[in-house]
Amino acid sequence: MNHSARIGLLGMAAFAAAGLVSAYGGTGYSADVLVNGSPVPEYASRGRVYVEALKGKEFTIRLSNPTAGRVAVALSVDGRNVIDAKRTTELEATKWILGPYQTVEIPGWQVSGETARKFFFTETSGSYAKWLGDTANVGTIEAVFFRERPRPPKPIAKDEAPRLEAPAEREAGATRSQPVPGAPMPEARAKTAQADNFAATGIGDRTAHSVQWVAFDEDPTPVARVALRYEFRTELVRLGVLPRSDDGLAAREKARGFEHDYAPDPDGLR
Repeated sequence: MNHSARIGLLGMAAFAAAGLVSAYGGTGYSADVLVNGSPVPEYASRGRVYVEALKGKEFTIRLSNPTAGRVAVALSVDGRNVIDAKRTTELEATKWILGPYQTVEIPGWQVSGETARKFFFTETSGSYAKWLGDTANVGTIEAVFFRERPRPPKPIAKDEAPRLEAPAEREAGATRSQPVPGAPMPEARAKTAQADNFAATGIGDRTAHSVQWVAFDEDPTPVARVALRYEFRTELVRLGVLPRSDDGLAAREKARGFEHDYAPDPDGLR
């Protein structure tokens, strides 16, 4: 598709004016994981930024645009575009369009023009990626921001306008060769039981999330990138991202058989 005729999605129901936009990496663009409406803590470690996956909890992803111009955001979860579940480059990805100083919350996988299916943290064995047959990039959330070109896009003649396909229509054609739920998948046979227990994202309940297709002439050079890794607490401890919890065992390691002291005197004399 010609970049000057790029089609993106404008979130309608969750499109609201931003208050204070938190800075990320000095750019001001941000992508936050929210559980119960609040951002989860982020931990910088090993050259990456981690968040804790809370098993069974639904989450949303909040995107913020701190500028006076529109931006397009390519958003992937577990290596899949959340709009059409495809794997592409960030430039070729269908994107979310944010207006000036706007914030939008993405509640889940966009399965039609009116409906999304909620994100929730689960084990890889029960994830959407597993159902799609590709768990190579589970545990990742990435948002890449693109500015709009300064010149207005060239009008498209009515008879030349591209067909604006809803995400559900595009998915219908793409899934013919994909496995059905419960069918054995080659990758599943190759993965270990331990890997299937790691954190991933499921496809949950349906929720109203109206969107519309809009044209956006993007600058091909991204202006910001937010990359997050998520794992369950056990794996974050194993990676050294979080400290080992004090379950009493650490205190026992300080125990000694003898101390330089005397037996207590019941009369309080020494």
